[in-house]
Amino acid sequence: MPRTTSPAAHSRGLTLAVLCAMQLMIILDATIVTVALPSIQADLGFSQAGLAWVMNAYLIAVAGLLLLSGRLGGLIGNRRVFLAGLAVFTAASLLCGLASDKELLIAGRFGQGVGGALASAVILSMIVGLYPESTQRARAIAIYSFASASGASIGLIAGGVITHTLGWHWAFLLNVPIGAAALVLAARLLAPERGIGLGEGADVIGAVLVTTGLSLGVYSIVQTAEPGAGTGRTLGTGAVAVALLVAFVARQATAGKPILPLRIFRTGQISVANVVVVLAVAAGFGFQFLTALYLQQVLGYGSGQTGLAFLPAPLTIGVVSLFVAAKLIARFGTRAVLMTGLAGFAAGLVLLSHAPVDGSYLRDVLPVLIVMGLGVGLAIPAMTMLAMSDVEPEDAGLASGLNNTAQQTGGALGLAVLASLAAARTSGLVGEGADPTAALRDGYSLAFLVAAGFVTAGLIVSFFLLRTATKAAAEPARSTVAAQPSPTAQPSQPARPGRSEQQAALADCTTAAG
Repeated sequence: MPRTTSPAAHSRGLTLAVLCAMQLMIILDATIVTVALPSIQADLGFSQAGLAWVMNAYLIAVAGLLLLSGRLGGLIGNRRVFLAGLAVFTAASLLCGLASDKELLIAGRFGQGVGGALASAVILSMIVGLYPESTQRARAIAIYSFASASGASIGLIAGGVITHTLGWHWAFLLNVPIGAAALVLAARLLAPERGIGLGEGADVIGAVLVTTGLSLGVYSIVQTAEPGAGTGRTLGTGAVAVALLVAFVARQATAGKPILPLRIFRTGQISVANVVVVLAVAAGFGFQFLTALYLQQVLGYGSGQTGLAFLPAPLTIGVVSLFVAAKLIARFGTRAVLMTGLAGFAAGLVLLSHAPVDGSYLRDVLPVLIVMGLGVGLAIPAMTMLAMSDVEPEDAGLASGLNNTAQQTGGALGLAVLASLAAARTSGLVGEGADPTAALRDGYSLAFLVAAGFVTAGLIVSFFLLRTATKAAAEPARSTVAAQPSPTAQPSQPARPGRSEQQAALADCTTAAG
Protein backbone atom coordinates (compact mmCIF):
# COMPACT_ATOMS: atom_id res chain seq x y z
CA MET A 1 0.00 0.00 0.00
CA PRO A 2 1.56 3.32 -1.02
CA ARG A 3 2.11 5.87 1.72
CA THR A 4 0.33 9.17 1.40
CA THR A 5 2.26 12.25 2.36
CA SER A 6 0.98 15.66 3.24
CA PRO A 7 2.55 18.73 1.56
CA ALA A 8 3.40 19.86 5.08
CA ALA A 9 4.98 16.54 6.09
CA HIS A 10 8.33 18.21 6.77
CA SER A 11 6.69 20.30 9.50
CA ARG A 12 4.83 17.48 11.20
CA GLY A 13 7.21 17.58 14.14
CA LEU A 14 6.53 21.27 14.75
CA THR A 15 2.79 20.69 14.37
CA LEU A 16 2.96 17.89 16.91
CA ALA A 17 4.88 20.17 19.27
CA VAL A 18 2.17 22.84 19.03
CA LEU A 19 -0.63 20.32 19.66
CA CYS A 20 1.15 18.74 22.62
CA ALA A 21 2.07 22.13 24.08
CA MET A 22 -1.61 23.03 24.12
CA GLN A 23 -2.49 19.70 25.75
CA LEU A 24 0.20 20.35 28.36
CA MET A 25 -1.18 23.81 29.12
CA ILE A 26 -4.73 22.46 29.49
CA ILE A 27 -3.72 19.71 31.92
CA LEU A 28 -1.27 21.99 33.68
CA ASP A 29 -3.93 24.61 34.36
CA ALA A 30 -6.00 22.10 36.28
CA THR A 31 -3.30 21.98 38.98
CA ILE A 32 -1.11 25.07 38.58
CA VAL A 33 -3.24 27.02 41.05
CA THR A 34 -3.15 24.29 43.72
CA VAL A 35 0.01 25.59 45.39
CA ALA A 36 -1.14 29.20 44.85
CA LEU A 37 -4.55 28.79 46.53
CA PRO A 38 -3.45 30.21 49.92
CA SER A 39 -2.09 33.34 48.20
CA ILE A 40 -5.25 33.71 46.09
CA GLN A 41 -7.42 33.33 49.19
CA ALA A 42 -5.49 36.00 51.08
CA ASP A 43 -5.44 38.38 48.11
CA LEU A 44 -9.07 38.15 46.97
CA GLY A 45 -10.80 37.25 50.24
CA PHE A 46 -12.19 33.85 49.30
CA SER A 47 -13.93 31.77 51.95
CA GLN A 48 -12.67 28.20 52.32
CA ALA A 49 -15.71 26.83 50.48
CA GLY A 50 -15.55 29.51 47.78
CA LEU A 51 -11.86 28.86 47.18
CA ALA A 52 -12.65 25.40 45.83
CA TRP A 53 -14.42 27.01 42.88
CA VAL A 54 -11.13 28.33 41.54
CA MET A 55 -10.48 24.71 40.57
CA ASN A 56 -14.05 23.46 40.22
CA ALA A 57 -15.13 26.07 37.65
CA TYR A 58 -12.36 24.85 35.36
CA LEU A 59 -13.08 21.14 35.86
CA ILE A 60 -16.83 21.49 35.33
CA ALA A 61 -16.46 23.44 32.07
CA VAL A 62 -13.86 21.06 30.65
CA ALA A 63 -15.65 17.84 31.55
CA GLY A 64 -19.05 19.11 30.47
CA LEU A 65 -18.04 20.27 27.00
CA LEU A 66 -15.41 17.75 25.89
CA LEU A 67 -17.75 15.23 24.28
CA LEU A 68 -19.70 17.91 22.40
CA SER A 69 -16.42 19.53 21.32
CA GLY A 70 -15.16 16.25 19.92
CA ARG A 71 -18.31 15.89 17.83
CA LEU A 72 -17.99 19.48 16.60
CA GLY A 73 -14.53 18.60 15.33
CA GLY A 74 -16.04 15.98 13.04
CA LEU A 75 -18.80 18.31 11.88
CA ILE A 76 -16.98 21.59 11.14
CA GLY A 77 -13.36 20.41 11.10
CA ASN A 78 -10.83 19.76 13.86
CA ARG A 79 -8.71 22.75 12.84
CA ARG A 80 -11.52 25.26 13.37
CA VAL A 81 -12.45 23.81 16.74
CA PHE A 82 -8.82 23.71 17.91
CA LEU A 83 -8.11 27.32 16.88
CA ALA A 84 -11.32 28.54 18.51
CA GLY A 85 -10.48 26.72 21.72
CA LEU A 86 -6.94 28.05 21.76
CA ALA A 87 -8.19 31.63 21.28
CA VAL A 88 -10.79 31.32 24.07
CA PHE A 89 -8.28 29.71 26.43
CA THR A 90 -5.72 32.47 25.85
CA ALA A 91 -8.27 35.27 26.33
CA ALA A 92 -9.62 33.65 29.51
CA SER A 93 -6.07 33.29 30.87
CA LEU A 94 -5.62 37.03 30.44
CA LEU A 95 -8.87 37.62 32.34
CA CYS A 96 -7.65 35.39 35.19
CA GLY A 97 -4.29 37.13 35.34
CA LEU A 98 -5.90 40.56 35.55
CA ALA A 99 -8.67 39.51 37.95
CA SER A 100 -9.03 41.83 40.92
CA ASP A 101 -12.02 40.13 42.55
CA LYS A 102 -13.40 36.64 43.13
CA GLU A 103 -16.11 36.76 40.48
CA LEU A 104 -13.73 37.70 37.65
CA LEU A 105 -11.29 34.95 38.57
CA ILE A 106 -13.98 32.26 38.66
CA ALA A 107 -15.43 33.53 35.35
CA GLY A 108 -11.96 33.41 33.82
CA ARG A 109 -11.39 29.89 35.08
CA PHE A 110 -14.70 28.80 33.54
CA GLY A 111 -13.62 30.42 30.27
CA GLN A 112 -10.32 28.55 30.42
CA GLY A 113 -12.31 25.35 30.81
CA VAL A 114 -14.45 26.14 27.76
CA GLY A 115 -11.39 26.86 25.64
CA GLY A 116 -9.56 23.84 27.01
CA ALA A 117 -12.49 21.56 26.17
CA LEU A 118 -12.71 22.81 22.58
CA ALA A 119 -9.00 22.45 21.93
CA SER A 120 -8.14 19.26 23.80
CA ALA A 121 -11.14 17.32 22.46
CA VAL A 122 -9.66 17.22 18.95
CA ILE A 123 -5.90 17.11 19.64
CA LEU A 124 -5.60 13.33 19.73
CA SER A 125 -7.71 13.00 16.59
CA MET A 126 -5.39 15.40 14.73
CA ILE A 127 -2.33 13.49 15.89
CA VAL A 128 -3.80 10.20 14.64
CA GLY A 129 -4.48 11.83 11.26
CA LEU A 130 -1.04 13.44 11.19
CA TYR A 131 0.76 10.09 11.63
CA PRO A 132 -0.93 7.27 9.67
CA GLU A 133 2.13 5.01 9.96
CA SER A 134 1.91 2.71 12.99
CA THR A 135 5.48 3.15 14.28
CA GLN A 136 5.53 6.93 13.96
CA ARG A 137 2.02 7.14 15.40
CA ALA A 138 3.15 5.18 18.45
CA ARG A 139 5.98 7.67 19.02
CA ALA A 140 3.64 10.64 18.52
CA ILE A 141 1.09 9.23 20.97
CA ALA A 142 3.92 8.65 23.46
CA ILE A 143 4.80 12.37 23.25
CA TYR A 144 1.13 13.30 23.65
CA SER A 145 0.87 10.92 26.61
CA PHE A 146 3.88 12.56 28.25
CA ALA A 147 2.19 15.96 27.92
CA SER A 148 -0.99 14.56 29.47
CA ALA A 149 0.65 12.51 32.20
CA SER A 150 3.22 15.06 33.32
CA GLY A 151 1.01 18.14 33.04
CA ALA A 152 -0.34 17.85 36.57
CA SER A 153 3.14 17.51 38.10
CA ILE A 154 4.55 20.34 36.00
CA GLY A 155 1.58 22.45 37.09
CA LEU A 156 2.50 21.95 40.73
CA ILE A 157 6.15 22.76 40.03
CA ALA A 158 5.35 25.85 37.95
CA GLY A 159 2.67 27.00 40.39
CA GLY A 160 5.04 26.82 43.32
CA VAL A 161 7.95 28.57 41.61
CA ILE A 162 5.83 31.26 39.94
CA THR A 163 3.81 32.03 43.07
CA HIS A 164 6.98 32.27 45.16
CA THR A 165 8.87 34.52 42.73
CA LEU A 166 6.31 36.51 40.71
CA GLY A 167 2.93 36.13 42.40
CA TRP A 168 -0.13 34.03 41.57
CA HIS A 169 -1.34 36.31 38.73
CA TRP A 170 1.59 35.20 36.60
CA ALA A 171 0.50 31.58 36.77
CA PHE A 172 -2.21 32.71 34.33
CA LEU A 173 -0.50 35.59 32.52
CA LEU A 174 2.31 33.36 31.24
CA ASN A 175 -0.31 31.46 29.23
CA VAL A 176 -1.03 34.55 27.16
CA PRO A 177 2.22 34.84 25.11
CA ILE A 178 2.46 31.04 24.86
CA GLY A 179 -1.14 30.79 23.68
CA ALA A 180 -0.74 33.65 21.21
CA ALA A 181 2.39 32.07 19.70
CA ALA A 182 0.69 28.67 19.52
CA LEU A 183 -2.34 30.25 17.80
CA VAL A 184 -0.18 31.83 15.10
CA LEU A 185 1.80 28.64 14.52
CA ALA A 186 -1.28 26.43 14.49
CA ALA A 187 -3.06 28.67 11.97
CA ARG A 188 -0.06 28.32 9.64
CA LEU A 189 0.78 24.65 10.19
CA LEU A 190 -2.61 22.95 10.36
CA ALA A 191 -3.91 22.22 6.88
CA PRO A 192 -7.44 23.49 6.11
CA GLU A 193 -10.04 20.76 6.30
CA ARG A 194 -13.72 20.35 5.74
CA GLY A 195 -15.95 18.54 8.21
CA ILE A 196 -19.03 16.59 7.25
CA GLY A 197 -21.20 19.63 8.01
CA LEU A 198 -23.46 20.66 10.87
CA GLY A 199 -26.43 19.24 9.00
CA GLU A 200 -25.00 15.75 9.52
CA GLY A 201 -25.00 15.94 13.28
CA ALA A 202 -27.22 18.75 14.53
CA ASP A 203 -28.76 16.79 17.41
CA VAL A 204 -29.62 19.78 19.57
CA ILE A 205 -31.53 17.74 22.15
CA GLY A 206 -28.60 15.33 22.54
CA ALA A 207 -26.16 18.25 22.86
CA VAL A 208 -28.19 19.82 25.67
CA LEU A 209 -28.61 16.49 27.49
CA VAL A 210 -24.94 15.46 27.43
CA THR A 211 -23.50 18.90 28.24
CA THR A 212 -25.94 19.50 31.10
CA GLY A 213 -25.61 15.94 32.41
CA LEU A 214 -21.81 15.91 32.41
CA SER A 215 -21.53 19.39 33.92
CA LEU A 216 -24.04 18.60 36.65
CA GLY A 217 -22.38 15.25 37.30
CA VAL A 218 -18.95 16.82 37.82
CA TYR A 219 -20.58 19.54 39.95
CA SER A 220 -22.09 16.82 42.16
CA ILE A 221 -18.71 15.13 42.50
CA VAL A 222 -16.79 18.27 43.44
CA GLN A 223 -19.55 19.33 45.86
CA THR A 224 -18.77 16.32 48.05
CA ALA A 225 -15.39 17.84 48.92
CA GLU A 226 -16.85 21.16 50.10
CA PRO A 227 -17.37 21.75 53.83
CA GLY A 228 -21.04 21.84 54.74
CA ALA A 229 -22.28 20.30 51.51
CA GLY A 230 -25.65 18.71 52.20
CA THR A 231 -25.90 15.00 51.47
CA GLY A 232 -29.46 15.38 50.20
CA ARG A 233 -28.55 18.15 47.78
CA THR A 234 -25.49 16.27 46.49
CA LEU A 235 -27.47 13.06 45.98
CA GLY A 236 -30.24 15.03 44.31
CA THR A 237 -28.00 16.75 41.77
CA GLY A 238 -26.19 13.47 41.18
CA ALA A 239 -29.47 11.67 40.49
CA VAL A 240 -30.53 14.37 38.04
CA ALA A 241 -27.16 14.11 36.28
CA VAL A 242 -27.51 10.33 35.95
CA ALA A 243 -31.06 10.71 34.62
CA LEU A 244 -29.90 13.24 32.01
CA LEU A 245 -27.06 10.97 30.85
CA VAL A 246 -29.40 7.96 30.65
CA ALA A 247 -31.78 10.07 28.57
CA PHE A 248 -28.84 11.07 26.37
CA VAL A 249 -27.90 7.44 25.73
CA ALA A 250 -31.53 6.62 24.88
CA ARG A 251 -31.60 9.60 22.54
CA GLN A 252 -28.43 8.44 20.77
CA ALA A 253 -29.94 5.00 20.17
CA THR A 254 -32.87 6.52 18.26
CA ALA A 255 -31.58 9.82 16.81
CA GLY A 256 -30.99 9.92 13.08
CA LYS A 257 -27.81 11.95 13.46
CA PRO A 258 -26.50 11.26 16.98
CA ILE A 259 -23.72 13.20 18.69
CA LEU A 260 -22.36 9.94 20.12
CA PRO A 261 -22.99 7.09 17.65
CA LEU A 262 -23.26 4.01 19.87
CA ARG A 263 -21.38 1.97 17.24
CA ILE A 264 -18.19 3.42 18.71
CA PHE A 265 -18.62 0.98 21.61
CA ARG A 266 -19.16 -2.09 19.40
CA THR A 267 -15.99 -3.98 20.45
CA GLY A 268 -16.10 -3.02 24.12
CA GLN A 269 -12.44 -2.03 24.00
CA ILE A 270 -13.13 1.71 24.01
CA SER A 271 -15.47 1.34 26.97
CA VAL A 272 -12.96 -0.72 28.95
CA ALA A 273 -10.05 1.59 28.12
CA ASN A 274 -11.95 4.68 29.25
CA VAL A 275 -13.04 3.01 32.50
CA VAL A 276 -9.36 2.34 33.22
CA VAL A 277 -8.57 5.98 32.34
CA VAL A 278 -11.16 7.23 34.87
CA LEU A 279 -9.75 5.03 37.65
CA ALA A 280 -6.08 5.81 36.94
CA VAL A 281 -6.57 9.57 36.55
CA ALA A 282 -8.73 9.69 39.69
CA ALA A 283 -5.80 8.23 41.61
CA GLY A 284 -3.28 10.46 39.82
CA PHE A 285 -5.00 13.79 40.44
CA GLY A 286 -5.72 12.85 44.05
CA PHE A 287 -2.08 11.89 44.51
CA GLN A 288 -0.84 15.24 43.17
CA PHE A 289 -3.17 17.27 45.38
CA LEU A 290 -2.67 15.29 48.59
CA THR A 291 1.09 14.92 48.21
CA ALA A 292 1.37 18.70 47.88
CA LEU A 293 -0.59 19.05 51.12
CA TYR A 294 1.55 16.41 52.85
CA LEU A 295 4.72 18.26 51.89
CA GLN A 296 3.36 21.63 53.04
CA GLN A 297 1.26 20.77 56.08
CA VAL A 298 3.16 17.79 57.49
CA LEU A 299 6.78 18.31 56.39
CA GLY A 300 6.53 22.13 56.48
CA TYR A 301 7.63 22.89 52.91
CA GLY A 302 7.01 26.29 51.34
CA SER A 303 5.27 26.77 47.96
CA GLY A 304 8.54 26.92 46.01
CA GLN A 305 9.97 23.87 47.76
CA THR A 306 6.75 21.95 47.18
CA GLY A 307 6.78 22.69 43.48
CA LEU A 308 10.40 21.66 43.01
CA ALA A 309 9.90 18.52 45.08
CA PHE A 310 7.67 17.12 42.31
CA LEU A 311 10.34 17.56 39.60
CA PRO A 312 11.50 13.89 39.53
CA ALA A 313 7.99 12.73 38.61
CA PRO A 314 7.63 14.48 35.22
CA LEU A 315 11.28 13.79 34.42
CA THR A 316 10.77 10.07 34.96
CA ILE A 317 7.45 10.08 33.10
CA GLY A 318 9.13 11.90 30.20
CA VAL A 319 12.00 9.45 29.87
CA VAL A 320 9.73 6.41 30.06
CA SER A 321 6.88 7.63 27.85
CA LEU A 322 9.12 9.20 25.19
CA PHE A 323 11.90 6.63 24.92
CA VAL A 324 10.72 3.36 26.45
CA ALA A 325 6.94 2.89 26.27
CA ALA A 326 6.54 2.69 22.49
CA LYS A 327 9.30 0.07 22.18
CA LEU A 328 7.83 -2.06 24.95
CA ILE A 329 4.33 -1.79 23.46
CA ALA A 330 5.64 -2.92 20.07
CA ARG A 331 7.39 -5.90 21.65
CA PHE A 332 5.07 -7.05 24.44
CA GLY A 333 1.69 -5.56 23.51
CA THR A 334 -0.46 -2.76 24.84
CA ARG A 335 -2.23 -4.76 27.54
CA ALA A 336 0.96 -6.13 29.08
CA VAL A 337 2.58 -2.69 29.22
CA LEU A 338 -0.60 -1.15 30.64
CA MET A 339 -0.83 -3.71 33.42
CA THR A 340 2.86 -3.33 34.29
CA GLY A 341 2.47 0.43 34.50
CA LEU A 342 -0.65 0.21 36.67
CA ALA A 343 1.11 -2.22 39.02
CA GLY A 344 4.00 0.22 39.47
CA PHE A 345 1.59 3.10 40.03
CA ALA A 346 -0.33 1.17 42.73
CA ALA A 347 2.92 0.09 44.43
CA GLY A 348 4.06 3.72 44.65
CA LEU A 349 0.79 4.79 46.29
CA VAL A 350 1.03 2.01 48.87
CA LEU A 351 4.60 3.06 49.69
CA LEU A 352 3.53 6.69 50.07
CA SER A 353 0.78 5.71 52.49
CA HIS A 354 3.53 4.72 54.95
CA ALA A 355 5.30 8.11 54.87
CA PRO A 356 5.74 9.22 58.53
CA VAL A 357 5.13 12.53 60.25
CA ASP A 358 8.86 13.20 60.46
CA GLY A 359 9.42 11.90 56.94
CA SER A 360 12.50 12.57 54.86
CA TYR A 361 12.16 13.64 51.23
CA LEU A 362 15.10 11.49 50.10
CA ARG A 363 13.89 8.42 51.96
CA ASP A 364 10.09 8.64 51.87
CA VAL A 365 9.07 10.80 48.90
CA LEU A 366 11.73 10.73 46.16
CA PRO A 367 11.73 6.92 45.65
CA VAL A 368 7.93 6.98 45.43
CA LEU A 369 7.96 9.72 42.79
CA ILE A 370 10.39 7.67 40.69
CA VAL A 371 8.41 4.42 41.05
CA MET A 372 5.17 6.18 40.18
CA GLY A 373 6.81 8.01 37.30
CA LEU A 374 7.88 4.66 35.85
CA GLY A 375 4.37 3.28 36.21
CA VAL A 376 2.54 6.29 34.82
CA GLY A 377 5.02 6.66 31.96
CA LEU A 378 4.13 3.14 30.83
CA ALA A 379 0.40 3.19 31.56
CA ILE A 380 -0.70 6.45 29.94
CA PRO A 381 0.56 5.74 26.37
CA ALA A 382 -0.94 2.24 26.52
CA MET A 383 -4.33 3.54 27.73
CA THR A 384 -4.36 6.20 25.03
CA MET A 385 -3.62 3.71 22.26
CA LEU A 386 -6.38 1.39 23.44
CA ALA A 387 -8.87 4.27 23.63
CA MET A 388 -8.14 5.30 20.01
CA SER A 389 -7.81 1.89 18.32
CA ASP A 390 -10.49 0.38 16.08
CA VAL A 391 -12.24 3.73 15.55
CA GLU A 392 -13.95 4.80 12.33
CA PRO A 393 -12.09 7.73 10.69
CA GLU A 394 -15.09 10.04 11.08
CA ASP A 395 -15.31 9.12 14.78
CA ALA A 396 -11.67 9.87 15.65
CA GLY A 397 -12.54 13.32 17.06
CA LEU A 398 -15.35 11.79 19.07
CA ALA A 399 -13.07 9.09 20.51
CA SER A 400 -10.53 11.79 21.36
CA GLY A 401 -13.19 13.84 23.16
CA LEU A 402 -14.42 10.72 24.97
CA ASN A 403 -10.90 9.96 26.20
CA ASN A 404 -10.41 13.50 27.46
CA THR A 405 -13.85 13.43 29.11
CA ALA A 406 -12.78 10.30 30.98
CA GLN A 407 -9.59 12.05 32.11
CA GLN A 408 -11.36 15.16 33.41
CA THR A 409 -14.17 13.20 35.06
CA GLY A 410 -11.59 10.97 36.72
CA GLY A 411 -9.67 14.01 37.92
CA ALA A 412 -12.76 15.58 39.48
CA LEU A 413 -13.75 12.25 41.04
CA GLY A 414 -10.29 11.69 42.52
CA LEU A 415 -9.98 15.18 43.97
CA ALA A 416 -13.43 15.06 45.55
CA VAL A 417 -13.43 11.53 46.93
CA LEU A 418 -9.84 11.37 48.16
CA ALA A 419 -9.81 14.89 49.63
CA SER A 420 -13.11 14.17 51.43
CA LEU A 421 -11.80 10.89 52.86
CA ALA A 422 -8.59 12.52 54.07
CA ALA A 423 -10.47 15.43 55.67
CA ALA A 424 -12.99 13.15 57.38
CA ARG A 425 -10.27 10.89 58.78
CA THR A 426 -8.26 13.86 60.06
CA SER A 427 -11.30 15.51 61.68
CA GLY A 428 -12.24 12.27 63.40
CA LEU A 429 -8.77 11.78 64.86
CA VAL A 430 -8.49 15.40 66.02
CA GLY A 431 -11.88 15.04 67.68
CA GLU A 432 -10.49 12.04 69.58
CA GLY A 433 -7.57 14.14 70.84
CA ALA A 434 -4.85 13.10 68.36
CA ASP A 435 -1.99 15.40 67.46
CA PRO A 436 -3.14 17.57 64.49
CA THR A 437 -0.07 16.91 62.38
CA ALA A 438 -0.24 13.17 62.96
CA ALA A 439 -3.96 13.30 62.18
CA LEU A 440 -3.22 15.03 58.88
CA ARG A 441 -0.68 12.35 57.99
CA ASP A 442 -3.14 9.57 58.85
CA GLY A 443 -5.82 11.21 56.70
CA TYR A 444 -3.47 11.39 53.72
CA SER A 445 -2.34 7.78 54.31
CA LEU A 446 -5.93 6.55 54.09
CA ALA A 447 -6.50 8.53 50.90
CA PHE A 448 -3.32 7.13 49.30
CA LEU A 449 -4.47 3.57 50.08
CA VAL A 450 -7.87 4.24 48.52
CA ALA A 451 -6.12 5.72 45.47
CA ALA A 452 -4.08 2.51 45.25
CA GLY A 453 -7.41 0.67 45.32
CA PHE A 454 -8.59 2.72 42.30
CA VAL A 455 -5.49 1.73 40.34
CA THR A 456 -5.79 -1.90 41.42
CA ALA A 457 -9.39 -1.91 40.18
CA GLY A 458 -8.10 -0.63 36.82
CA LEU A 459 -5.52 -3.41 36.81
CA ILE A 460 -8.20 -6.06 37.46
CA VAL A 461 -10.45 -4.62 34.74
CA SER A 462 -7.52 -4.67 32.30
CA PHE A 463 -6.64 -8.26 33.14
CA PHE A 464 -10.12 -9.72 32.77
CA LEU A 465 -11.75 -7.51 30.12
CA LEU A 466 -8.98 -6.32 27.80
CA ARG A 467 -7.81 -9.82 26.83
CA THR A 468 -10.88 -10.43 24.65
CA ALA A 469 -11.17 -6.81 23.55
CA THR A 470 -7.64 -6.55 22.20
CA LYS A 471 -7.91 -9.84 20.36
CA ALA A 472 -11.26 -8.92 18.86
CA ALA A 473 -9.92 -5.58 17.70
CA ALA A 474 -6.80 -7.09 16.19
CA GLU A 475 -8.21 -9.98 14.15
CA PRO A 476 -10.06 -7.86 11.57
CA ALA A 477 -6.97 -5.71 11.16
CA ARG A 478 -4.84 -8.71 10.17
CA SER A 479 -7.25 -9.91 7.50
CA THR A 480 -8.47 -6.73 5.83
CA VAL A 481 -7.17 -5.17 2.64
CA ALA A 482 -6.25 -1.52 2.22
CA ALA A 483 -9.25 0.76 2.19
CA GLN A 484 -9.96 3.25 -0.56
CA PRO A 485 -9.28 6.94 0.19
CA SER A 486 -12.16 8.84 1.69
CA PRO A 487 -14.27 10.50 -1.03
CA THR A 488 -14.45 13.67 1.07
CA ALA A 489 -10.67 14.09 1.32
CA GLN A 490 -9.38 17.32 -0.17
CA PRO A 491 -6.58 17.39 -2.76
CA SER A 492 -4.46 19.58 -0.49
CA GLN A 493 -4.37 16.92 2.26
CA PRO A 494 -3.54 13.26 2.47
CA ALA A 495 -6.55 11.02 2.17
CA ARG A 496 -7.70 10.02 5.62
CA PRO A 497 -7.12 6.36 6.31
CA GLY A 498 -10.20 4.18 6.26
CA ARG A 499 -11.28 1.97 9.12
CA SER A 500 -9.30 -1.05 7.89
CA GLU A 501 -6.16 1.00 7.47
CA GLN A 502 -6.53 2.53 10.93
CA GLN A 503 -6.99 -0.89 12.48
CA ALA A 504 -3.94 -2.23 10.68
CA ALA A 505 -1.84 0.73 11.75
CA LEU A 506 -2.68 0.13 15.39
CA ALA A 507 -2.71 -3.66 15.25
CA ASP A 508 1.05 -3.95 15.72
CA CYS A 509 0.66 -2.16 19.05
CA THR A 510 -2.31 -4.18 20.31
CA THR A 511 -2.15 -7.79 19.14
CA ALA A 512 0.75 -8.91 21.30
CA ALA A 513 -1.37 -8.22 24.39
CA GLY A 514 -3.30 -11.44 23.85
